[in-house]
Amino acid sequence: PEETVTSSFASFIHAVRPEHLSKIVRHRSKRMILDSIGVGLVGSTTHVFDIALRYCRLYSSVAVSSVYGKPGVKLSPTLAAFTNGVATHSMDFDDTWHPATHPSGAVLPALLAASQMLPPSTKPNGMDFLLAFNVGLEVQGRLMHFSTETHNIPKRFHPPSVVGTMGSAAATAKLLSLSMAQCTHALGIAASLAGAPMANAATQAKPLHIGNATRLGLEAALLAARGMEANPLILDDISGCSGFSAFYGVYQPKPLPTPSDHHEFLLEKQDIAFKRFPAHLGMHWVVDAALSVRNLFINYAGSFSPSLIRTIVLKIPVSKYINRPFPSSEHQARHSFQFNACTALLDGEVGLSSFSESSIHRQELRELLDKVVVEHPEDNVANFDKMYGEVALLLHSGDVLTGKCDTFYGHWRKPLSKESLLKKFRSNASHVLPEEKIETIITMVDNLERLSDSSQL
Repeated sequence: PEETVTSSFASFIHAVRPEHLSKIVRHRSKRMILDSIGVGLVGSTTHVFDIALRYCRLYSSVAVSSVYGKPGVKLSPTLAAFTNGVATHSMDFDDTWHPATHPSGAVLPALLAASQMLPPSTKPNGMDFLLAFNVGLEVQGRLMHFSTETHNIPKRFHPPSVVGTMGSAAATAKLLSLSMAQCTHALGIAASLAGAPMANAATQAKPLHIGNATRLGLEAALLAARGMEANPLILDDISGCSGFSAFYGVYQPKPLPTPSDHHEFLLEKQDIAFKRFPAHLGMHWVVDAALSVRNLFINYAGSFSPSLIRTIVLKIPVSKYINRPFPSSEHQARHSFQFNACTALLDGEVGLSSFSESSIHRQELRELLDKVVVEHPEDNVANFDKMYGEVALLLHSGDVLTGKCDTFYGHWRKPLSKESLLKKFRSNASHVLPEEKIETIITMVDNLERLSDSSQL
């Protein structure tokens, strides 16, 4: 039969082997796995996670899969994937790629749950797990490159709810060793389960997007394994009948090359962005710019004195859902240029405690927010590869101090060091795990290729 875009993806999922993973891909993906587990563990302390867990425990089922941060609690594989996906995105602390999506949280919980689901005789080893994880990343990345719309900060669909669901299905299909035909149907089924609107950003519903992506992708693979079929052209551009193209106004799909000795994964071409604090990725530019100008201000005045500031000018790209002058909840605050810039100015840092109720509603913070003016320079585009953040302090004296950031620490152009990544993981995991278990996880992920049973993770 003539090869189609969809069949090329199914062929890749089915045929790719561990030897196709280069040293740099293995290294980068293990960093992603460790970071994602850490943000999932700290995410298990949040209110939205508790809501999701209480919901999932309504169901009686085969409880074999573990839940982040809850020793002794197990759920069915799909509900465990859902709950752990919610935990991963509950603070908006998870990794981000370009074009914009959160790749790890949509894939890792499904693989963790599926590993525990499989009988002892068919448990995947660590290399199988690492390969399946990278299949999920590769499928997400390739799909994101099918449309020029994906390169900018999204306006319609939240990307991980779209490509993340497909990536979860692909990753799980690989872990379960599905046939090529079953891989095709898993992608088709997943497309019918994908999609969530951007209007639910900055609400408690946004973490459900990751929870559903990882859960529904797992379900798609399980349904395909049991014989369910779907459109075998789901990724192709079929005139008059939308498949995956329904999510994008501009859609130009390309076949995924069959893996060979020289296959280059997208993760090898471009690293991932890890967040230093729990907020939307766009916030990291304005925070670094604000910290820069804060240092200038302290050198100028001897200390940070808000009374000397007449106006705070933020130069940011146009993006409605993260332009929030006066956020009133933690989720709104995580999606507010104004809040994050002013918090960095006031406190000299942004961290977990910055998004507590007491921090959000401080009078001194409100007074700074009242001074903010937003500008949108034409050269500052809503694109995580091209945007910048600039914070200017216009003082009552007439002086102007300016800080600018075009690449924050943690961006794929300026990756976190091993020490910084481990510090973040240890800090996040320490909220729910003792030190010896934290170090065990670090060692296990670092030696994932040699792990005989991935369900130990």
